[in-house]
Amino acid sequence: MTYHEHSGTSGLHAGRIVFEGVSKRYDGKAGSPGTLALDNLNLSIAPSEIVAVLGPTGCGKSSALNLIAGFEEPTQGRILVDGKAVHDTHPDRAIVFQHGALFPWLTVFDNTVLGLKSRGIDKQTYTRQARELLAEVGLSGFENHYPYQLSGGMQQRVQIARALVSAPRILLMDEPFGALDYQTRIQMQELLLQLWQDHRPTVFFITHDVTEAIFVADRVLVMSSRPGRVSLEVPVRTPKPRAQDFLSSPEFIALQGRLLQAVQNEVRSARAASPISS
Repeated sequence: MTYHEHSGTSGLHAGRIVFEGVSKRYDGKAGSPGTLALDNLNLSIAPSEIVAVLGPTGCGKSSALNLIAGFEEPTQGRILVDGKAVHDTHPDRAIVFQHGALFPWLTVFDNTVLGLKSRGIDKQTYTRQARELLAEVGLSGFENHYPYQLSGGMQQRVQIARALVSAPRILLMDEPFGALDYQTRIQMQELLLQLWQDHRPTVFFITHDVTEAIFVADRVLVMSSRPGRVSLEVPVRTPKPRAQDFLSSPEFIALQGRLLQAVQNEVRSARAASPISS
């Protein structure tokens, strides 16, 4: 039985995410109302859909991701995954961060299997699954390397392998390729779409890069300046996976112009609201 057969990665097991009237306020100092990061957010993400999220710094993108992950709870409203309210973390929701998420004292293999071992998966099973995932992300032969011996792109490949090895229903990605050079970023975007084709998780993808958002996503959201709401929502109709020539297509060019304008408008709004920080 292959990893894909074992994990049932046909898309039938991907998770549906629903935000129902979600607001998130962070406490401030005594006497302060705090910070309203999200305000009455209503959003539905279909199973196996890739949704990319753009917006100015501080607009609530990471707050939304943390709520889906179960790291935090909303101040008002609720997050549902497959109809069940999220109150805590769960292996069905895996996360890939921008950097710093690998344990430097563990090898590539041990970083990859850490979650499986903590869940009591037997050694034969987790070894097979990890080796298959590491092969998929192009890291066969690097199992015994440590993070410091890897490039930034290779470290992100390990993070993705670690996230997917548990066959999660939802993959949360917080600017996963933001620290990489241009060419490596392109390679990682293409790898993500190849892996999505095989595993079909639902993906919530935060980025500041409009080109990246259009290239990887089925739908792109632009968040308003704080408090965060969805100010624009556009579908990307070209089927995935996409080749680089998509970047010169009429659809891409039209979407890029529309999204750049929307993001710039929200950045200006954020600066106007906080002139000191600008």
